[in-house]
Order: sequence, then structure tokens, then C-alpha cells
Amino acid sequence: MLNSIQNLRRSVFTSLLLILACNSAVAAATQQQQENASNEQAAFADLLKSSSNPVVTISTNKGDIVVELFAEEAPQSVRNFLHYVNSGYYTDTIFHRVIPDFMIQGGGFTESMQKKAGLADTIENEADNGLKNERGTLAMARTQDPHSATSQFFINAKDNDFLDFKAKSRSGWGYAVFGRVIQGMDIVEAIENSTTTTKSGYQNVPRQVVIMQGVSQLQ
Repeated sequence: MLNSIQNLRRSVFTSLLLILACNSAVAAATQQQQENASNEQAAFADLLKSSSNPVVTISTNKGDIVVELFAEEAPQSVRNFLHYVNSGYYTDTIFHRVIPDFMIQGGGFTESMQKKAGLADTIENEADNGLKNERGTLAMARTQDPHSATSQFFINAKDNDFLDFKAKSRSGWGYAVFGRVIQGMDIVEAIENSTTTTKSGYQNVPRQVVIMQGVSQLQ
């Protein structure tokens, strides 16, 4: 009987030690996460202070994507993009074309796959500005006409050097990079990995709509 009581006490004591150890591990992990988040916020704040470029937040139902725009290298593309941002045009448009290991594209269609009205004039292609279609960069989407970009843009999910400027010809112009993601690449990746389908004749449309709930300029 005495042995049974002693064994029970040992079992209870061991269990308490395990609970304390688990609680300590959880507390340490939580503290580390909070410290990491604090460090990321501080680094982001420093980046904003040190940059004179415009910064825009793309708020989606998947989360926020913050982008820096290269006003000096791509002035016309940035002015064009900010026109749509500040006019509210992008609100309730979607990322309508998503291809894993390539890019996510949006800014021109509504949830019902209707082209949004009210486009401004097309702009000149600035792909010869030296910027590359690297992972996390934003570039202007267009038709086969090199100088046909309006509101639509895409975010490169990988380095896509075949989209870079090669020559001032119809096949060589490439796609003009005008910004880069500075926060929220995890959101870009989440969108990139969406399950897609064909809808209203358009391929690579996310089955679960990815909508821009608001796009606003931070600075």
C-alpha cells in the first residue's frame, strides 16, 4: 500500500514537472514571437523613414501586401499606378490570374469577372529602365502591344528574367518593373498557391476569390 502511494506521488510530481516545462516552453516561444514581430516592425519603420519612394498597402481578404514604388526609375508607371490607387479604382478588384512559381495578376476585374470601367489612357512601356522581373517585384501587365498597360499589374513569384527588356521591338520590350514588395510576401505566396479554375472563359482564376478590399498610399 505504501509503495502504491509513493508511486502515485512520483507520478503526480513527474506530471507537474512536465506541465511546468511545457508552460515554460510555450512562454519562451511566445516571447520569441513577440520579439521577432517587434523587430520586424522596427525594421519596417526604419525602411519607411529611409525611403523617399511612395509606399502603398494592398489590403486583400488574405492579408496586406506593402509595396515600395520606384518613382525615379519608372516615373510614368508609378504615376499611373498611384492614379488608380488614389482614385479608389482598385477597391473590389481581384487577383484574377494566378500561376504558381510564376506570378499573381490583378487590378482589372471585378469578382464577377467583369472588366472594371473607367480606365485611363495606356502608358509607354518603361521596361528599359534597368529593373529586373525578380521575385517580389511589381510589373505592369499588358497585351501583345508593348505600350498597352493600363490598370493591371502583377507580382513576380520568382525571378522571371524572360520578362525583362531585351530590345525596343514588339517581342523584345518585356514588362516594366515599377515596385517591389517590402512586407507581405507570405500573403503573395498564399495567393500564388490558390487552387484555380476556368471562369467566364478566363483560365487560372482562384476558386476562392482573392479581392482587393482597399489599396491606399502610406507615403
